[in-house]
Amino acid sequence: MKEKASLDRFEGEYAVILVGNANRVVNVLRSQLPKGVKEGIWLVVEFVGDNLTSAEIDPEETERARKRIMDKLERLRKGEHRSGE
Repeated sequence: MKEKASLDRFEGEYAVILVGNANRVVNVLRSQLPKGVKEGIWLVVEFVGDNLTSAEIDPEETERARKRIMDKLERLRKGEHRSGE
C-alpha cells in the first residue's frame, strides 16, 4: 500500500522518515531514496513491513506543506495566531 511520508532528517547514512500522520517513524538507507531528496520533502512510499520497496518525491504535497509553513510564519510575524494550531 502506498503511503505519504515526509523526510524528517538524515542521521549518517540513514534517513528518518515520518510515515502517514507521523504514526510511524522508519529509518531507511539514504541510497534507497530518490536523488535530490532533502529534509522536509514529501514522498509517496511503499513498504513491506519496515522495508522500503519504493519511494518517489511528491511535489504537490511538498508545495502544500511549504505553503502551510510560510503562512504560519507570516501570521506569527504579524502577531496573529489561531487556537488549535
